Amino acid sequence: MIKDTKIAVLIDGDNIPSRYITEMMEEITKYGTPTIKRIYGDWTKPHLSKWKNVLLENAITPIQQYGYTTGKNATDSAMIIDAMDILYSEKVNGFCLVSSDSDFTKLATRLREAAMVVYGMGEKKTPNPFIVACDKFIYLEILASDDDDDDAKDKKSGKPKKANLYNITPKVIKLLKNSVDDAADDDGWAFLGDVGSLILKKQPNFDSRNFGFQKLTPLFKSLPQFEMEQRDQANKGRFKLIYVKNKE
Repeated sequence: MIKDTKIAVLIDGDNIPSRYITEMMEEITKYGTPTIKRIYGDWTKPHLSKWKNVLLENAITPIQQYGYTTGKNATDSAMIIDAMDILYSEKVNGFCLVSSDSDFTKLATRLREAAMVVYGMGEKKTPNPFIVACDKFIYLEILASDDDDDDAKDKKSGKPKKANLYNITPKVIKLLKNSVDDAADDDGWAFLGDVGSLILKKQPNFDSRNFGFQKLTPLFKSLPQFEMEQRDQANKGRFKLIYVKNKE
């Protein structure tokens, strides 16, 4: 995604724990600049008191929304109305919807219909309809984990880490292999950047960090089903291009 994307960050305060806020805001800056940051909830309720300090530290504007009736989530309605107002203001070209609630599925779909890029963030309990309605969905639990360093090496032995085989199911392998085939040239080689983009289109919540790797490259390297190759750029650029191929 383009780095100059202006993003409106809208947080469902009734649905998201405050402990994720630092890592969450750091993650959002990878995809663009958060120009609007709002969090919605009934701030008269004691369970939201933990948010007060982190809101000041991260310059997030709290939006007060009283619960008018029992059993109805007024916070969702306020957040949806604000999102549409922001959409028509044309001040941003992307949204980050932070919630584990499927009630925002239609909102994410509507924003994408308006050519907005939509990032979703929520806990692993988030229903699948909301996940697939986003361009990319990030689980908050993996943002708070720092068990793996960037080069994907075991901290004790210093050797390359192996994939978390518990999470790498046959379904995941099939997704990876099919995506390589779909992006491959006549010789079977595919540029890893194209493969990564294609995987996200097929499964928005795919993230190499779910399997213990910070990046897609070490994840593929850890799997015996794939070959990897580095190539020089045509313009002698400083970075190598990574290509992947399915093994026969």
